[in-house]
Amino acid sequence: MAEEPDRNISGGTSGGGTPAQFEPGDGTSRTEAIVDELGELYWQKEYGGRDGFECLVRTILSQNTSDVASQPAHDDLLNRYGPPAELAETLAEADHDELAETIAAAGLYNRKSEVIRNAARWALEEFGSTAAFDAFVAEGDPDEVRETLLGVSGVGPKTADCVLLFAGGRGGVFPVDTHVHRIARRTGIAPPDADHEAVREAIEAAVTAEKCGFGHTAMIQFGREYCTARKPACLDGPEACPLYDRCDRVGIDEIDGNVRDPATVVDE
Repeated sequence: MAEEPDRNISGGTSGGGTPAQFEPGDGTSRTEAIVDELGELYWQKEYGGRDGFECLVRTILSQNTSDVASQPAHDDLLNRYGPPAELAETLAEADHDELAETIAAAGLYNRKSEVIRNAARWALEEFGSTAAFDAFVAEGDPDEVRETLLGVSGVGPKTADCVLLFAGGRGGVFPVDTHVHRIARRTGIAPPDADHEAVREAIEAAVTAEKCGFGHTAMIQFGREYCTARKPACLDGPEACPLYDRCDRVGIDEIDGNVRDPATVVDE
C-alpha cells in the first residue's frame, strides 16, 4: 500500500482522518470494486473531525490549484489569522490586501481573499461565531448543510462536499474534483458526458457510504500517479495500470496514443 502524502486536501498524515478497514464489495457494483482496489492500492480511512470553517477556507484555497501550492497558503493564513476556533472572527476583519498577500501561494489570491472574507462575514451573520458554524457542519442535517454552503458566493458543490466529508465526517459524500470527474468517465462508471454533479450521484449510488471518503482521496492520488489527463498509464500497456481490467478507457486510443475528453465520444 502506498504511503499517503503529507500534503493533500484531507490534511494528509497530519490529521486527515483515522485508519479503517472495510470489507470488499460483493461484486455487484463495478464502481465499488474499483474503489476497493484503490483502497488496497493507497489507504482506507474514515474522515471527519476537522474544524468546519477552517476546512471551508482550506478548500477555497485549493480551488483551481494543486495541494502543493494551497497547503503553504493555508499554513501561512493560520499563522497570521489563527487559531481555527476564532478564524471567522479574525478573517471577517482582515485587510483585503494583507490577506491576499498571505495566501499568494495558492494563486488567484485577490479573488480568494474576497471569497474568504465574505464567507467569514456570512458565517458570523448566520451563526454568530466560528464555533457555532463548526457545530452546524458537524451536527446539522447533511442536505441542509450542503444547501446552505452552496448559497455562499464562491462555494461550489466540490467545496461543500469536502466540508461535509472532512469536517462533518458524513458517510456517503464523494466530492468530485477534476481527477474524479476524468477517471469516472474514462472508466465508464459514469456517463462520458456527465457533469460533476452527475458523476457524484452515480458514484454515491453505487458505493457504500463508508467507502466514499477514502474512495475520493485515493481516486485523486490515482489520477495524479496513473490516470493523468494527457498521458494515462494504460498507453504504456495493460501492466502499467492497476485498474486496466476494470476500465473502459473511454476516449483513449491505445493504438495511436490519442487521448480525448470522454464527452467527445458521445458525439460520434
